[in-house]
Amino acid sequence: MKYLILTNLLFWIIICCLYAQTKAELEEKRSTTLNEITYVDNMLKSTAKKKEESMNAVKIIGNKLNLRESVIKGMRDEINLLNERIDLNTLAINMMESDLLDLKNDYTRAVINSYKSQKENPELVYILSAKDFNQGYKRLKYLQQVTKFRRKESEIIIELKDQIKTTKDRLQNDLSRTSDLKSKEEQQKSLLQYEQERKQAMVKSLSKKEKQLQKDLEEKKRIAEKIEKEISRMMEDERKKAIKSDNTPEQKLIGENFVENKGRLPWPVERGIITSQFGVQKHPVLKYVTENNIGIEITSLGKTTVRSIFKGEVAKVFTIRGANMTVIIRHGRYLSVYENVVDLKVKQGDKVDTKQEIGNVYCETENGNKAVLKFMIFEEKEKLDPESWISKK
Repeated sequence: MKYLILTNLLFWIIICCLYAQTKAELEEKRSTTLNEITYVDNMLKSTAKKKEESMNAVKIIGNKLNLRESVIKGMRDEINLLNERIDLNTLAINMMESDLLDLKNDYTRAVINSYKSQKENPELVYILSAKDFNQGYKRLKYLQQVTKFRRKESEIIIELKDQIKTTKDRLQNDLSRTSDLKSKEEQQKSLLQYEQERKQAMVKSLSKKEKQLQKDLEEKKRIAEKIEKEISRMMEDERKKAIKSDNTPEQKLIGENFVENKGRLPWPVERGIITSQFGVQKHPVLKYVTENNIGIEITSLGKTTVRSIFKGEVAKVFTIRGANMTVIIRHGRYLSVYENVVDLKVKQGDKVDTKQEIGNVYCETENGNKAVLKFMIFEEKEKLDPESWISKK
């Protein structure tokens, strides 16, 4: 019986510890995501000042929808955790109450039997009626153990009652928390529906400008091809000069460190949201049209500093019509590329450190102060997904 009670208590403690850890993680993630939504809201407010809808606004609200869905999923996960803990706590309460009832019954029987025994055969008489000293001593020890056992039983009963009360209080708190989360979840779902309708209205408005969108898409392809050609030319120049960077011990070590930090590299801007992802993506507005992105787009608000994601050497700086300046930094065998940069702080051949400022993102004052950085990572000529290299927010 005592073993079963202790097992129940240990089982309950483990549940609480695991839930507390997971709950803290979910709450931290939800808080971070809600802060991101506030940041995106500020972007959309500045966009709303313009009468015309833009592709960037569609991408921004698309990002917001993803964030909102993440919040809802987090709430649903926490509700599920709470429901599981409610079920387990209910089970624990039932088990402890069953144990408590058995303990009370055993304790009651023991007290009654003890009373009857003392009435018929007092303890002193029981000890003195022993055949010899050894038997008398054993009887004395037996009576002391019985008394100790009864006292221990009463302590366990009190402890178990307290534990049941504590568990019931926690159970009530969980039920209250679940109700509160469900209410907030419904609010988030309403906001999500409103934002989905808003995005659909934006897409409908922009779909009337199909020719302009096609033209913008072609311009984007032209800029991407220009960057790839510059990288290919740079590689060919290095090959001809026979000074391939990753042959030097310093660059080789930098390249190895670069790989070791995959998934932990800092963002090229201090704050922003990814509004265009790597690889083949469906066009946000044009049906049956895809675009093959060689990098990602990070949209920020207002003056935004561009910084190197890792230490290396500025391998190339060049201008692209319609895309301002582009900076290529070599990190051993790897290249990080920053497009749409102004106010350059570096030049070709400069050594840079991690997070060192290399310029600013061009700020579109006529488009709600948006600053869109086009960011790419290459392994020599091979295009890589930057999202898998920079840290997760």
